[in-house]
Amino acid sequence: MLSFLSDYGLFLAKTMTLVVAVLLLVLGLALIAARNRKSGAGGDISVTSLNEQLEDMQSAIEQSVMDKDSYKQQMKDEAKREKAEAKARKKALKKGEAAESSGRRLFVIDFDGDIKASDVEPLREEITAILTVACPEDEVVLRLESAGGLVHEYGLAASQLERIRAQKIPLTICVDRVAASGGYMMACLADKLMAAPFAVLGSIGVVAQMPNFHKLLKKHDIDMEVLTAGEFKRTLTMFGENTDKGREKFVEELEDTHALFKEFVTGYRPQLDIHKVATGEIWFGRRALEQKLIDEICTSDDYLMQAARDADVFCVRYEEKKSLQERISDFAVHTGDSLMLRWWDRLYKSRLLSR
Repeated sequence: MLSFLSDYGLFLAKTMTLVVAVLLLVLGLALIAARNRKSGAGGDISVTSLNEQLEDMQSAIEQSVMDKDSYKQQMKDEAKREKAEAKARKKALKKGEAAESSGRRLFVIDFDGDIKASDVEPLREEITAILTVACPEDEVVLRLESAGGLVHEYGLAASQLERIRAQKIPLTICVDRVAASGGYMMACLADKLMAAPFAVLGSIGVVAQMPNFHKLLKKHDIDMEVLTAGEFKRTLTMFGENTDKGREKFVEELEDTHALFKEFVTGYRPQLDIHKVATGEIWFGRRALEQKLIDEICTSDDYLMQAARDADVFCVRYEEKKSLQERISDFAVHTGDSLMLRWWDRLYKSRLLSR
């Protein structure tokens, strides 16, 4: 027993030393990565064909449900058809004719919004990439999910969508779950806006809140000085004593922001009764259709499957490149996790053997 405890103590000391070393390495690399993050390592645009994905899914199902001979014959017919199409394209190229195509292209992008609209950076890169090749005969489809957030952040996100409108390219926005407040600010830019039956839409309003600790500080004889140059440089504060005049000015600013929000929505959806819907309320999909907040009840899946029948549908994604430091950091983290798992495994086995 004493021998086991001695061996176990030595093993534990070695393991903990190694774990601490790995953690220090990870911390150091994380700090280096944080310093270099501002310069950025750039990123890549990836494009995948939804048509091919659907065809692969269809083929997998058919292979499972059809008998072997029928499936084999279908594959032969498919190969023959593709060979004939390739031959026709080759012949057309020799004659100097334009190769036939479906003509219409859909470019699908996603926006999953948080309070800071963090997805605006990939969104702007994806839109830039699409605008280099898209024409008015094409279409951009945005799958939007957002419950809103900071006004200026969502204002920038909406401005990115305005770039598509400015190029006269049709913009369709699909909301499967939620597009409220800042999310609806983005959604209203759609030429065609559709939502799932129970998606949440609306919340055309502005809200602000903050705690105030002035009474608590006063109770403990702590003074908080707030010095400003300009009468309304600071209207409300968390630690100082708020005044009625400051509150009135703050509410005035909220009302002005709300007025700008309503003007923006009305500019893109003039069919709305803005005084009726700009109360901060939300509506589920079917009720939103009655209020003309959306144009159609449909999920993004249904819309894209229908579109893929007579158009080429491409999913466009912008993916950040990881710097060398970040890749090494990820490797170190994974290595540390692996070492910890091995340590617990050996500890568990040692306990079993000592019984």
